[in-house]
Amino acid sequence: MRRWILSAAIALSATPLAVAQDTADGVAPEAKTETSRDFSGLSDAANSALKTKLSGGPTEAKDWMVAAANPLAVEAGARVLREGGTAADAMVAVQAVLGLVEPQSSGLGGGAFLVWYDAASSQLTTLDGRETAPLGADPLQFQTDDGEPKKFFDAVVGGLSVGTPGTPRLMENAHRRWGKANWASLFDDAIHLADNGFTVSPRLAQLVERDGERLQRFATTSDYFFPGGTPITAGDRLVNTRYADTLRKIAAGGSSAFYKGEIAEDIVSTVRNSSGNPGRLSAIDLALYRVIERPPVCAAYRNHDVCGMGPPSSGALTVGQILGMLDEYDLGALGPRNPTAWRLIGDASRLAFADRGRYIADVNFVPVPVDGLVAEEYLSQRAELLSGDDALPEVAPGNPEWEHALLYADDESIEFPSTSHISIVDSYGNALAMTTTIENAFGSRLMVRGFLLNNELTDFSFRTHQNGIPIANRVEPGKRPRSSMAPTIVMKDDKPVLVIGSPGGSRIIGYVATTIIAHLDWKMDVQQALSMPHLVNRFGTYDLEAGTWAEELEGPLIDMGFEVGKRSLNSGLHAIAIGETLRGGADPRREGIALGE
Repeated sequence: MRRWILSAAIALSATPLAVAQDTADGVAPEAKTETSRDFSGLSDAANSALKTKLSGGPTEAKDWMVAAANPLAVEAGARVLREGGTAADAMVAVQAVLGLVEPQSSGLGGGAFLVWYDAASSQLTTLDGRETAPLGADPLQFQTDDGEPKKFFDAVVGGLSVGTPGTPRLMENAHRRWGKANWASLFDDAIHLADNGFTVSPRLAQLVERDGERLQRFATTSDYFFPGGTPITAGDRLVNTRYADTLRKIAAGGSSAFYKGEIAEDIVSTVRNSSGNPGRLSAIDLALYRVIERPPVCAAYRNHDVCGMGPPSSGALTVGQILGMLDEYDLGALGPRNPTAWRLIGDASRLAFADRGRYIADVNFVPVPVDGLVAEEYLSQRAELLSGDDALPEVAPGNPEWEHALLYADDESIEFPSTSHISIVDSYGNALAMTTTIENAFGSRLMVRGFLLNNELTDFSFRTHQNGIPIANRVEPGKRPRSSMAPTIVMKDDKPVLVIGSPGGSRIIGYVATTIIAHLDWKMDVQQALSMPHLVNRFGTYDLEAGTWAEELEGPLIDMGFEVGKRSLNSGLHAIAIGETLRGGADPRREGIALGE
């Protein structure tokens, strides 16, 4: 059985992965927002799309569609598509608005991965806009004086965690390759909203309030989110003229206006002079930044090819390993509420995450056994471990074929949920999946010219070695940290049939994999699949989404031998199913919509 379609060139691409683990002091959980509240200034079509989502049905359209995390951003993308722009054009408009109205999740100061299906050539392309470690980075920079890993937020807040941003270059690169619209016009909506103000959403207001102590450590950030010392609240009108000015410069001068000149100077100064935790980013790091085209990784599942971003993302590899192991099992016959189905999914995920933690990192810096990890024989051997009736008592990394003598220790990097995802299909038949992030909610908490800077370097392992064995995903100058982002395009007969992705830290992998299973095996429409309760197992504990029917499986899963915990699982899935019509959906746990015509 054909499991994988892989370019041999993938072994030459760069992939940082972060094994996400929860820590004692944790992160303020992302708010579970009531999405039925009105967004001021939305079109009738956008309000109708919001009502459709809340009713549990998909949005339908014939020509084009865009799904993203905030209705104002979706409206910007819809305008571009309505005027004949491509999915790449619309992405620029959507991202520019998201950086304003959802600054905690993504923006100019972060990075992204993009998967593109080109209708004219029938080709898939993936672009790596991941942040990079400064040339002055130190493998020991996230350790205390006695060699122990720093606490997460001691590393995050301030300049030390900031990597070279990649999003502006990625926006421009995609537009140059596949855009039709005038570059400057793509920023019009975001500039207008920034100059004239936008209505603060409930989600943004709740997250600002929860993260108040950290956001108020730096004057510029505090002044924006806490004007007059009071946190912004839902319904407030928030103006960001500095962001509008930044966008005008990028609109006029391209991404070079960001990576050189006064914007770059302000970024470097802010990072290197941040009080208490100065960073190492330099002007040369910004000037050298490049987007890298990578070969896509495609896993065969149910006569489809599930394609996504390879290293430095672990997304496609780990999603692919999960689905590859499950391809031999009839999940469709079991159904979505059957504990046996979730035993298989949970243990397949645990096995894939064990490999992820041991082997995957930036392949420009360390050898990665990519071919061995996805070999048909290897996945079949791993799938045999699932054949029992109970949970695996323990899991360990496998032994894929390895053409290098050096083995690695298990990763200990921390990866918390934030991030945002954009799915777009245009009238030309092109499809785009892009997952975009500044890492932790509000990133480093440093704000420059109206946008927040990432804390992406904390996706590296804080340890460099374990028992004398090096960790693949350790910090190194110029390296790209491992990611879990999994922008995905599912193909059948060489045509796209599903465009999907999610935020959620390392749970992204589970969110995407199980939603694909719900759609392909359990025949749910796209909105039903996105709305399905989450059950996610990465490192042993089975997380069940509290307040949903997932809780019914707690007893059976415990009886099978799983450790189980109930918690909020706040994904942000956005998907478009492509058939005779376009059918789009947006995660009910967040504020986004799918809109099309």
